[in-house]
Amino acid sequence: MANFFTSLFSSGKKEEDPQARTDEKNFDILKYDGLRAQKIGKHDYAIKCLTEASLLKDDAEVLAALITSYSLTNQMEEALDAANRLVDLDPDSAPARLTRVQLLFLLDRDQEAIADCQRVLEREPDNHLALYQMAKAKRATHDLLGALADLTRALALKEDFTNAYLLRAELLLSMRQLPDAAADAEKAIQLQPDEERGYLLRGQIHRLQGHADLASSDFHHTLELNPFNEEARLLAIQLLVDQASYDEAIAQLDEAIDENPTFTKAYELRGQIKNQKGDKAGALADLKKALELDPAGDIAQKMNGQHTNFDNLYKGGIF
Repeated sequence: MANFFTSLFSSGKKEEDPQARTDEKNFDILKYDGLRAQKIGKHDYAIKCLTEASLLKDDAEVLAALITSYSLTNQMEEALDAANRLVDLDPDSAPARLTRVQLLFLLDRDQEAIADCQRVLEREPDNHLALYQMAKAKRATHDLLGALADLTRALALKEDFTNAYLLRAELLLSMRQLPDAAADAEKAIQLQPDEERGYLLRGQIHRLQGHADLASSDFHHTLELNPFNEEARLLAIQLLVDQASYDEAIAQLDEAIDENPTFTKAYELRGQIKNQKGDKAGALADLKKALELDPAGDIAQKMNGQHTNFDNLYKGGIF
């Protein structure tokens, strides 16, 4: 009878486990400290706190913060591990999968990125971001037609999607479909006049069409928007090379290298011009410097299997 009355008047709740209360309190403290540390840029301490918090409880906000701090400290594998856990929390979450896609790109795991995008699109066929990210991954795996199809679908869903116009313009440019590439570049510039990529792309198209003045104008406008855009600077100088203004081109490259002694592509281009002028020694010195700065870069790839030493480097016409 006593047990009956005890049962009747009790709340029916089991007494909370003291350890569970302690863990919950510690989780809150670690999460708060980690998020606060991240906001002020103390990522190492943020990672320490957030990692400990994640061991106490799976929490989407903690895992997302861990991904951010790992990414900002260039710990990409660790960021991917956190992203995997975030996806495991909610496999149907489009934001979680698209976050993981960004990391897979950075780790050159493009096929896995495509799989995540497809999973998102199975549930959300109209997700224009998933289509855009899948197009990027397909481009990296050399499926250019597939990438174009994805971008066209994305733009049908979101007509003011500037990045999709820019990426499609880049693809069309690489395929030498210049009128279509130009139309997309123009649309991107119209949508976002302060975005430098649109002018850079349009300048490249003008150059291939033989419109040097228009190309020069676009490259210099790109530099007005971003004085540190190295590609625009090199392309503006390349226009001088196209016109056989070698001395002026070298003078501008000298200036660029003085401003940035680690400007690998500037050494490569200057070496090419020197070689064209017959200055083999100068070309060789620039080539060596470019290889020293980027041992796995374009020049190294061109050399691979072609030359055994620098003495006969130009016999194969590396430039």
